[in-house]
Amino acid sequence: MKREPRLQFSDADLAEPKLEKPIKRVKKAEAKADKAQAKIPKKTVVKRERGFDPATGKVKTQLRFEEVDKKKPPSKLTHAVRDAPANFVLSQVHREVRQSEDDNVGVEAAHKVEQAVESGGRLVQSAHRAHQLKPYRAAIRAEKKLERANLDALQKKAEIDSPTSNPVSKWQQKQAIKKQYAAAKHNQAAQTTAKAAENTAKAAKKAAEKAEKAGKYVWEHRRGFAIAAAILLMLAFLLNGLSSCSVIMDGVGSGIAASTYPSQDTDMLGAEAQYCEMEAELQRYLDTYESTHDYDEYHFDLDTIEHDPYVLISMITALHQGEWTLDEVQGTLQMLFDRQYILTEDVVVETRYRTETDTWTDADGNTHTDTYQVPYDYYICTVTLENFNLSHVPVYIMSEEQLGMYATYMATLGNRPDLFPGSGYIGKYVEGSYTDYDIPPEALDDEVFAAIIKEAEKYLGYPYVWGGSSPSTSFDCSGFVSWVINHSGWDVGRLGAQGLCNICTPVSSANVKPGDLVFFTGTYDTPGVSHVGIYVGNNMMIHCGDPISYANLNSSYWQSHFYRYGRLP
Repeated sequence: MKREPRLQFSDADLAEPKLEKPIKRVKKAEAKADKAQAKIPKKTVVKRERGFDPATGKVKTQLRFEEVDKKKPPSKLTHAVRDAPANFVLSQVHREVRQSEDDNVGVEAAHKVEQAVESGGRLVQSAHRAHQLKPYRAAIRAEKKLERANLDALQKKAEIDSPTSNPVSKWQQKQAIKKQYAAAKHNQAAQTTAKAAENTAKAAKKAAEKAEKAGKYVWEHRRGFAIAAAILLMLAFLLNGLSSCSVIMDGVGSGIAASTYPSQDTDMLGAEAQYCEMEAELQRYLDTYESTHDYDEYHFDLDTIEHDPYVLISMITALHQGEWTLDEVQGTLQMLFDRQYILTEDVVVETRYRTETDTWTDADGNTHTDTYQVPYDYYICTVTLENFNLSHVPVYIMSEEQLGMYATYMATLGNRPDLFPGSGYIGKYVEGSYTDYDIPPEALDDEVFAAIIKEAEKYLGYPYVWGGSSPSTSFDCSGFVSWVINHSGWDVGRLGAQGLCNICTPVSSANVKPGDLVFFTGTYDTPGVSHVGIYVGNNMMIHCGDPISYANLNSSYWQSHFYRYGRLP
């Protein structure tokens, strides 16, 4: 039976008025736990101790008798599994007997007596098993109550040692105490309980210091956290159907913690390093392809081998739905690598001909030369590497809940901009901000356009998530436009950029007005329309770039990819 650590408090702790009640509760819970432990049945075991006798130079064995707890009896589930085959056979027998009851009154009476005896036997067995388990269950309940009392006391002590008014700091402080307390329980055989309590208090103080720093970081990047909280709130509505405001606010209150990478730096950096090594191995394979293969001709069509580390870590964390270690994600790393990089090797065999000459001498001594064509196989190998783009993978492998978690981590970069400072997302989400724009008041006189802008501006700053189509998962370009217009009077469903273009009536630049859509081609490697935004007037649009933002259509980039304007039906 596992025992909770018995905390030892210093004289200063005992003299602290604010700790009087928590310590009293701990002592009371300890007494009840010890009493419950004492009621567990005991047995005497014999242990052999071997020692060396220097006088005789021989090894002596001594027997020592020790009283230990009896092993907990098997649970009801264990009995059910063990007895399942016999119970199945018995049920089959009863079924056969029941089929004969209607024809024989004696059989029916005997069968009912037999069933009554079996039921009584099961009741006796159940009662006996419950009686055997009673002291063990009582001890477990007592130890759980002691655990709660210990945690309450340690948390109260941490609040006194490291006071903080920041609710996020308090929450992180409590989480650190729970984590350290669990570690103390696991290692209590290797350290005294007094040392465990001391370590827990130190960890709590350290956590409080980190939490204060985290609080400052949160304030400096409050816009990103507001977006993360909004995504979490929408996800909560979608998945849980919450009906209590207090439950909703509890979820939002933990939003900051939920948007932070929970894993250790060594594991996250290790995962990134391993993924980079897999990419390096693929690059080496391609670089030496001609020297390690024996074809006649080679053609290469290779995408660049690259990924963003924040995308990788956010995906792993969302897929594992919380903290993970490097050992636990080996399969995930390989799966993501196989999804991102698609290598194909296509070999075509052609029949070609070479000229050969045959020289021979006839019986008269005359020399002759014959020339003829000889067929042979000519091998042409085409090697193609497609980088599917790791950020496009989540929508194909994640549930809606996991996709929402991924979007949340990407919106804040896991609150760890220091982890991969070279990432391009640092400039997008941490150092940079989305482009804002003030709509001219006269444009908002159009009620339809006003409704579109009201809905669209709710999501400014949301991260780009390939395939995303709702606030709970964030958006891609067409998902964003589809969502906005579907919540502004239309009902077109979820359409891609080309689909949105197909339902619109083409509009010239001279006749375009706020609320029309604007379409682009060639923004990435895909046929047809590749990007869409909402025109807001004055050559400006609002669109899901990375992140959702306003953009100036006069820029050279958008001018080079512009396709046309379109008016919704």
